[in-house]
Amino acid sequence: MDEYPLIENHGLIGDLQTAALVTTDGTIDWFCCPRFDSPSVFGALLDREKGGHFTVRPALKAYSTKQLYLPDTAVLVTRFMTESGTGEVVDFMPVTGTTATDCHRLVRMLRCVRGSMTFEVDVAPRFDYGRKPHELHISEHGAVFASEGLQLAVHAVREPGDERLLNMLSGDKDLHFTVTLQAGEQRGLIMESSSHGPPREIRLTEFQQLFDDTVHFWRSWLSQSRYSGRWREAVERSAVTLKLMTYAPSGALVAAPTAGLPEQLGGERNWDYRFTWIRDASFSVYALLGLGFKEEATAFIGWLRDRVKEKAGEETDTGPLNIMYRVDGSADLVEEILEHWEGYQGSAPVRIGNGAATQLQLDIYGEALDSIYFAHQRGIQLDTRGWTSLHTLLDWLVDHWDRPGEGLWETRGGQQNFTYGRVMSWVAFDRALRLSSASGRPAARGRWTTERDKIYEQVLAQGWHPGRGAFVQHYGSDVLDSSLLRMPTVGFITPDDPMWKSTLDAMDRELVTDSLVYRYNPEASPDGLRGSEGTFSLCTFMYVDALARAGRTDQARLVLEKMLTYANHLGLYSEEIDLTGRQLGNFPQAFTHLALIDAAITLDATLNRAREGGT
Repeated sequence: MDEYPLIENHGLIGDLQTAALVTTDGTIDWFCCPRFDSPSVFGALLDREKGGHFTVRPALKAYSTKQLYLPDTAVLVTRFMTESGTGEVVDFMPVTGTTATDCHRLVRMLRCVRGSMTFEVDVAPRFDYGRKPHELHISEHGAVFASEGLQLAVHAVREPGDERLLNMLSGDKDLHFTVTLQAGEQRGLIMESSSHGPPREIRLTEFQQLFDDTVHFWRSWLSQSRYSGRWREAVERSAVTLKLMTYAPSGALVAAPTAGLPEQLGGERNWDYRFTWIRDASFSVYALLGLGFKEEATAFIGWLRDRVKEKAGEETDTGPLNIMYRVDGSADLVEEILEHWEGYQGSAPVRIGNGAATQLQLDIYGEALDSIYFAHQRGIQLDTRGWTSLHTLLDWLVDHWDRPGEGLWETRGGQQNFTYGRVMSWVAFDRALRLSSASGRPAARGRWTTERDKIYEQVLAQGWHPGRGAFVQHYGSDVLDSSLLRMPTVGFITPDDPMWKSTLDAMDRELVTDSLVYRYNPEASPDGLRGSEGTFSLCTFMYVDALARAGRTDQARLVLEKMLTYANHLGLYSEEIDLTGRQLGNFPQAFTHLALIDAAITLDATLNRAREGGT
């Protein structure tokens, strides 16, 4: 690990309980086990010397690489081209199912497709973010890395009589070996966590069966998609990526499988995203149901219902919902700093856990209610206890919506009366009223209607800035905020309202640069953190949605097409893009891929209506 790869030079594999990042030169430099939010085993992405890695590459130093996904799957193929031959590493994780387990497998198939190739393999784990020591035990058929609380077995894939293909060497705590293959030959290895017994020799037939089963799973799952629009490849790759970031035992979606990747190189905006935000996951309901994935949407609604029930009736300052949870629904997200890690390209501090978990963000209630109502319209309904808990949640919101909070962007510069938080509180009451009417459930209709209308009038009076001709970030401010791009999406204002058109025009002038969109201007609205940031990919896709709804379809289509060019070679996005086109922040980011799907669906529908109207 001589230098840090670009953030975008990675692919993602996973088994629906954890995931790994694989660089374009065949290195796994991020893998947490046994869950997304567990300590890392390979973490060279955040410290190339102390983080640990799992590398497969040609022995020849002169080579070029290409990387792709096997079509319609999460099976990643990294190709190496040298003068003497062409080889491939096929990486995947067999899907584990909906029962939580400590047993996970990283499968690395080594192939030679032309000429000959000798692969060098380095397995160098560093347990618990490099804080726990381990022992290495080598045997005839592989090796075992043993550390406190976790054991990793490396099984060799080979046939009897071909020991010449694999020559093992060992260091004090790392495993090094070479594999020489001729055209048409295939071997490899499987790394398995919590394996019982010593490493075993795995035959090619078993190896191939794991591959075939994994390919079948992904293609069968993706075949449920109903999307057949103009941007099918990007939408379906986003869907697979979101599935990879879903913790199957609970249905919870992590914001990203990584921690600590910087929003500004060398800066302090380095957060842990391996948790489930109420907001992000609520948006997943629209995207998943929009594509036809009802099972995943149902699982998340069940997870959300459980979170609503947990604190129903409790007196808490931050409300009956936390803004984020661990994938199993627990709320222990204490933030700490890994002082011994240097961070990606020196971007320190490296944080694990998330101190924003205890913030007051009132918008989450609107997002939760909106997703529950959207799901209800498509046959996913709350049970009686769920409705009762929801009623209690609304009672709390009646008494607390008119107070300052930290807001959608989790600023650390003090609480404000954020306009977006007020808009989404309006959504919470509006959707609760609609749910009550649609389901015949009892509700405090008079009280909820009163509060909904009070919020509406307050936003028009205090969230609108006559001098700017726009809705602004928070009351008393003149700062624009791209979160308000969702105002017409949630129905607070119509897309053709003059006040909204004026707001959109103001954002065009101030927050948009060559189609890329900033979330706000940190210099005009200090957020309590040093440094600047790139444009937010989520906001750019929200901008496409807003343009389409406003009837600016030609501009919306151009912005979307431009934005698709900023994806990496596999169609993946991190959180931000800097002005050079480089990706920044945690990778890949669920919110961005959710917004891509929503934008594509909205723009497709708009273009189709325009075409039908013109014929």
